[in-house]
Amino acid sequence: MSTLTDRAEEREEREGRAEERAGGGPARPVEVADGYRAGRTLPLRVELVRQLKRRRTMVMGGLLFALPFILLIAFQVGDPGGGNGSQRINLMDTATTSGANFAAVNLFASAGFLLVIPVALFFGDTVASEASWSSLRYLLAAPVPRARLLWSKLAVAFGLSLAALVLLPLVALAVGTAAYGWGPLQLPVGGTLPVGTAAQRLLIIVAYILVSQLITAALAFWLSTKTDAPLGAVGGAVGLTIIGNVLDEVTALGDWRHFVPAHWQYAWLDAVQPQLDWSDMIQGTSLSVTYAMVLFALAFRGFARKDVVS
Repeated sequence: MSTLTDRAEEREEREGRAEERAGGGPARPVEVADGYRAGRTLPLRVELVRQLKRRRTMVMGGLLFALPFILLIAFQVGDPGGGNGSQRINLMDTATTSGANFAAVNLFASAGFLLVIPVALFFGDTVASEASWSSLRYLLAAPVPRARLLWSKLAVAFGLSLAALVLLPLVALAVGTAAYGWGPLQLPVGGTLPVGTAAQRLLIIVAYILVSQLITAALAFWLSTKTDAPLGAVGGAVGLTIIGNVLDEVTALGDWRHFVPAHWQYAWLDAVQPQLDWSDMIQGTSLSVTYAMVLFALAFRGFARKDVVS
């Protein structure tokens, strides 16, 4: 009789545990280690130091630091008056007039492709690199909440991308000032802007380039949560950016090109005009932010449900 009673009690206990797991019964208290705080896991300082010590960060920083010197040598060796009258050549022709112009030309020469690479690299190499090292599951088992892990890596990637976009014009401004002197910003259409106004315009240009790169950042970040291959995430983001540039050249698309992010990537050229025009930059910003918010939301939603085995 006692045996039957024991078996009945065991069966009832198993059924009760099953109901609790299914949500049909009272929730069992989750045991948490003393001193554990989810918000203190994976501190930003630790993640930032890890990323700064990586070779790809150093290589990318060195490349952006060296670009102004490369362009300086090119202008010294080449013919500064060899333009053909187009807007691009006119802007390039102003590079040797002052340090501010040299910084603007560096941004113009690199905004279309070179500055895309560090953004795609820092955002696309976030989660995928942990998966490729088979350390992602250990971070989650620490336990680091998934949303906390993504926010930490997202913040560090954004900071590194901002540093990359700021490093180039700062070095270019220093190199250009040493080579061509400190002076007003010579405008491609004629006229000049005072030094103070020129500095404000350069800040606007850098800020707009950063915002316009949010689509590449969000795309790379989303791909990073989908694959265990960092090169796949980085290459996918860069590849789709190149495709966008190609589509923007297809004039047969007409107004559909306005929905291509690459269509607005040089809207900041309105900042090197006598009168600052915000219209194109506002349209480009709204498009970039909208696409980025959707892609970031997809990244968080997909990673929250992902079965992490790496």
